[in-house]
This record gives sequence, C-alpha cells and structure tokens, in this order.
Amino acid sequence: MTSHERTFGEADLSRVRTVPVAVRPNKVSARDFAHPPAGDRSFAAFLDALPHVLVARDFRAVVAAVVSAARRERGVVIMLGGHIVKTGLAPVLIELMRRKVVTHVAMNGSAAIHDYEVARFGATSEDVAAGLERGTFGMADETGREMNDAFLRGMHEERGMGEALGSALSESATLANPELSLLLSAHTLGVPVSVHAALGAEIIHQHPAASGAAIGDTSHRDFRRLAHSLIRIDDGGVVLNLGSAVIMPEVFLKALTIARNLGDGRPANFTTVDLDMQRHYRPRVNVVQRPTLHSGKGYEITGHHELMIPLLVWAVVTGLEAEL
Repeated sequence: MTSHERTFGEADLSRVRTVPVAVRPNKVSARDFAHPPAGDRSFAAFLDALPHVLVARDFRAVVAAVVSAARRERGVVIMLGGHIVKTGLAPVLIELMRRKVVTHVAMNGSAAIHDYEVARFGATSEDVAAGLERGTFGMADETGREMNDAFLRGMHEERGMGEALGSALSESATLANPELSLLLSAHTLGVPVSVHAALGAEIIHQHPAASGAAIGDTSHRDFRRLAHSLIRIDDGGVVLNLGSAVIMPEVFLKALTIARNLGDGRPANFTTVDLDMQRHYRPRVNVVQRPTLHSGKGYEITGHHELMIPLLVWAVVTGLEAEL
C-alpha cells in the first residue's frame, strides 16, 4: 500500500450525544446584560444598569459588603499606597471616614509623605529624574525635618507614626490644604491611622533629622495598632487594599496573623479586596487568597485609581442612603 492509499480513522459525529439547551447550565443570561441610558440618569440607575457579569458583578458584591459592614458596625480597613494620594483621591476617602464607614486607615510611608506635603504646601510629587541627576531628589528640607521631628515627639509621647503626624498637622498654623489630608482628618474624626515605614525606601529617611529609633518605634506601634483594629473585621468586615503592591499586603498578612493568634483563629469570614491599576503577586496572595482561604471572600478589581475609587465610594454612599 502506498502512502497516498492509507486510510485514517475519523470520529463519527452522527453518534454524538447532545443535550437540550433548556437543561444546559449557562454563565450568562439576557437578564444579566447592561442597560443603555434611559429616563433615570441618577447614579443609582447607573449602578443598576451595569451588567451582572465578571468584574461588574464583583464590584457590586464589594459595594454590598462595605455597605453591610457599615450597617452592622463591622470593621472597614483601607490600606493605601502613595499613588492614591497623588491622584487626588483623599477627599472621597475622607467622606467615608466622616460617614463612619472606615474604621482604620493604614498607609505606607510614601502615602503619608504625599498626604503631609499636600496638607502643608498644597503640592507634592517632585520630578524624580531631574532631582536624581543633581542629587537633590527627596531633599526637601521642610518635609524631612518636620515629619522626622513629629516622629521624635511621637516616640517620647508613645504615639504611633500616623497619630504623631496627624497631631503635628493639627498644631500647624501654616497649612495650605488641611481639608485634603487623610492624616489630619483621621486625627480630627478619631479614626485610627497607621503608617508603615520601610527604612531606606522613603525620602524622609535620607534627611539629616532622620532618627531610626523614632521611625522604628512609632511605626512598630502602628503595626500593633493595625493588628488590634483587625479584630473588628470578624464576621462581615472588609479590608480594601488600594494601590499598594508590596508594603501593605506584607504588613496586613503579619498583622492578621497576630490578630488570629491572639483571637483563637479570629477574625474570620470577612471580605478582602485588591484594587490597583494592574495585578501583582503579593496583593493577590496576601490580601485576596490566603486570608479568605477557609472563610470569607476575596476580590481583585483592576482599573485606574482615579476612576475606580470614586466609583466605589459613590456606590457605597448611594447604597447607604438608599437604606435610610
């Protein structure tokens, strides 16, 4: 037999068994589709018009979790990276603090620096490339001197880093934009605020006034305070990681371990959310997956902070007001 005379087997499709569409499980139904704009142009109508599919469905679930936590007086912890402050989102987060939704604000060192500079000087975020070439990057005198002085005072008064900065801002007579400060708002509203420093990673650590002892003392006290605050997320609380790819996911995992070690395995059955411009390993594993492995639910929502966080806050406020 020559090669062109060979025969090859073929599946007999006439023998394939089919099933009725009516009994097939479907992931998407026509009732899940988005709605175009109609007569009602309210924000509530916009939310209702979103499709009940994929991340839009997750977004609704996150909003519902935050609203439920606020109604039941469970903990809602927001963890921040510096980009959140730089993109002008402090005012909407402060609104959640005013409404007593947020029970703890935790931020990395860069977020605290940007927040402090906006409150004091009305501007932040220097040209790193230009400053690095001249050796002046991060060398702003007032920022480094004032923040480090606040840490020294905080150490002596047994305050956390966030509390020390909020107190320093409250006593300053030369604030450009006090209403935009998360640190000051937390201090005024009595919301715990913690700053989690990474030695050598923040511009104020290169200032002549920097004290490793004061930085370590105040930031470690804040670490302990965060661990204590996590008790409140048990059974229905929420932890939102907004824009921190490394520091806050790592800090959260250790603080949660302490809380569970002291609380006989609790807190449990809470919601975690990572909201960032792109997905990273540590937030996925340390915020979304591991803490909710045995109870609760974790979500990843990817999008630009300056769009997604106002949407989230407005949706939460809308949900709270709808229940009044």
